[in-house]
Amino acid sequence: MTGDLGKPVSVGEAKVVAIERAPEDFQQPVAPSVLLAICRRALGDGVRVRQVVEIGIGTYNSTYRVDLADGEPVILRVAPEPSRQPPGAREAMRNEYAALPFLAPLGSLVPRTLAVDFTHQLVNRDYLVQTKLAGVPASHQLAALSPSALRRLYRELGSVTRTIHDVTGRAFGPVAGPSHDTWSSALIAAFEQLAEAFTAAGLDPDPAHRMIGASRRHRAELDEVTVPALLHGDLWTLNLLVDNDPDRPTITGVLDCDAASWGDPMSDWTINRVLSRPGAEVDAFWQTYGRPASGETASIRALLYRARNVLGARLDIHRRGLSLTDIPPVHWDVTDVLTALA
Repeated sequence: MTGDLGKPVSVGEAKVVAIERAPEDFQQPVAPSVLLAICRRALGDGVRVRQVVEIGIGTYNSTYRVDLADGEPVILRVAPEPSRQPPGAREAMRNEYAALPFLAPLGSLVPRTLAVDFTHQLVNRDYLVQTKLAGVPASHQLAALSPSALRRLYRELGSVTRTIHDVTGRAFGPVAGPSHDTWSSALIAAFEQLAEAFTAAGLDPDPAHRMIGASRRHRAELDEVTVPALLHGDLWTLNLLVDNDPDRPTITGVLDCDAASWGDPMSDWTINRVLSRPGAEVDAFWQTYGRPASGETASIRALLYRARNVLGARLDIHRRGLSLTDIPPVHWDVTDVLTALA
């Protein structure tokens, strides 16, 4: 759980402000002296850091804003230690680094990478430094937006998502690998990782195992998908930056593509989120994205995709220490999918 900002710690002329976290929290801080060493390695020995402030967006990597005495602020993102990374998300930052060149059609919506270090020489964690984009997380703005402003935002999200999905690759699976020749093999591997992650977390892996069986039974329907499309994997309001215009909100940034993969566009997290809220302002998404395919085989694939996304969300809920009683079952329960595919 995210805590409050602690007291500033001085390191030379710089100040470091981190979020107060309990030892059992998943996200753990980086030592102030190490943060400054990272800045010097990434930005040059002569860099003058004014302050480093941890920002509480995202629930996986630790993210810091680095304010410089000269120049624009930059963003430092630090992955969890390898031993803390769950199956299915191991070396996720390396997957993001491999995926970034394929997001080139988004242009300035994607932060530029200024430095990346996977050596673990300064800290036993991967990290990268990126430009800081303008805007605030869309999730912080939604409550203040009118219905017409929300429709505008979701239309723009549809256009952004279509731009991503129009990029195609040569094989299925995570961008950094392992790769699969068929979509069914890639999806089965994803469910196998989920089963492993559930077991490691002390959760019942049976739903994931049952989805492995269902995916094998429906290989033919899955393998109607023959073109691997680029999937962001986690594109929703938390990973979108928008400006402060309450009447005509504009997307200014697309963040955190560490779950990027090649697959069926209909399996992407963004599509799952849109389909879970039919009839609301979010339906404006389809005006720019295009309507999804329909039919019996598409419906079977949609059930499998929903299960994959919901099982992933269940793991995230557990990792963040949230209570299921506070979250509607539609976000974590796959009983209805298992019944439909039985």
